[in-house]
Amino acid sequence: MDAVFQALAHESRRRMLDIVKDEPGIGVGALAADFDVSRIAVMKHLSVLEEANLIVSEKHGRTRKLYFNAAPIQMIHDRWTSDYSAYWAGHMTRIKYLAEARHETAPDEKKQGKS
Repeated sequence: MDAVFQALAHESRRRMLDIVKDEPGIGVGALAADFDVSRIAVMKHLSVLEEANLIVSEKHGRTRKLYFNAAPIQMIHDRWTSDYSAYWAGHMTRIKYLAEARHETAPDEKKQGKS
């Protein structure tokens, strides 16, 4: 679990996980293009993610395809939550996301001349 927490501690690695989760099978080159760092730096971050088993890569010729593995995160979740607390935590998370989305789409009162 230490490797998972270490991997998730860096903002760039979390962003990489988001991209790989949203685009299963993305190539390393395409992933690296989303970052303002060298390909070597991206490869080092990917190495940390692979060591934590959060990324699985498959070699296809000269291309490496990347896939997100949620199992290590699920294992952490399972360790510290019961079925009952997971149920309510899930509801609270959904409420949080709905409130944030509503806040983002709400018109700005100052633009409308309201105080």
